Amino acid sequence: MKWQGRRSSRNIEDRRKMGGGKAAGGGLGVLAIVVIGYFLGVDTSFLLDGQQVQSGQNGQISQADQRAGEFAAVTLADTETIWAEIFATQVGDAYVPPTLVLFKGATNSPCGGADGASGPFYCPADRKAYLDTDFFVTMEQRLGAGGDFAAAYVIAHEVAHHVQNELGILGQANRIRAQASERDANLISVRLELQADCYSGIWARYAQERLGTLERGDLQEALNAAKQIGDDTLQRNAGKRPNPHTFTHGTSDQRQRWFAKGYETADLRQCDTFGTNAL
Repeated sequence: MKWQGRRSSRNIEDRRKMGGGKAAGGGLGVLAIVVIGYFLGVDTSFLLDGQQVQSGQNGQISQADQRAGEFAAVTLADTETIWAEIFATQVGDAYVPPTLVLFKGATNSPCGGADGASGPFYCPADRKAYLDTDFFVTMEQRLGAGGDFAAAYVIAHEVAHHVQNELGILGQANRIRAQASERDANLISVRLELQADCYSGIWARYAQERLGTLERGDLQEALNAAKQIGDDTLQRNAGKRPNPHTFTHGTSDQRQRWFAKGYETADLRQCDTFGTNAL
């Protein structure tokens, strides 16, 4: 992915110098466990063997942290350019971009505390996406999903939830989900996540055609990331038998297919995961 030396977004809230958190006694191993718990939608605290995610106040920004922040700012800028065009041509409205909060270890949001256990997420209450940039390391070293474009896909996916919020989809789905059974709520969550994958595919298509930032192998990186964070793959890698009733993000195959559908069609209407039974 061609990102160095390009425009950076101003919609970045960098909290990393304010102090963060660290996994006591476990490092990336502990982080990997709780991140897997986030993607599975289950409590994995029993796997930590008494270790806890504790907050710290060192506020140190390494060279790798600096690079990750610059990368996130450029990727966010790309989403702003792309979604402004899509909203103008396909929605007929102006696009209001989200803010991306960068943090290390732990921070607060109106949707609850953010730490290594929460993973990247979007909070509709403040219209901000939250990202611990150490998650990129976890993706590469623990989840087998390395590469710049895989990391960009993560950011684009959270921005896609903001797009859902702008379109009124996220609010409606969350209202229904709040009154549904756990099983039905999970099904709604899967449809939301697959739609966000589809929107991410549209973003990738525009990034290639309008910005010319994709390089050979980038699409494969994104598709591999979608595969590695599928519910069934994560459950197998955690030593468990896949249980569809607990899926909250979709299978690896579903996530890859909906990303590909968005990329191939570049059409918001083709990402209607709520209007089909063929997920």
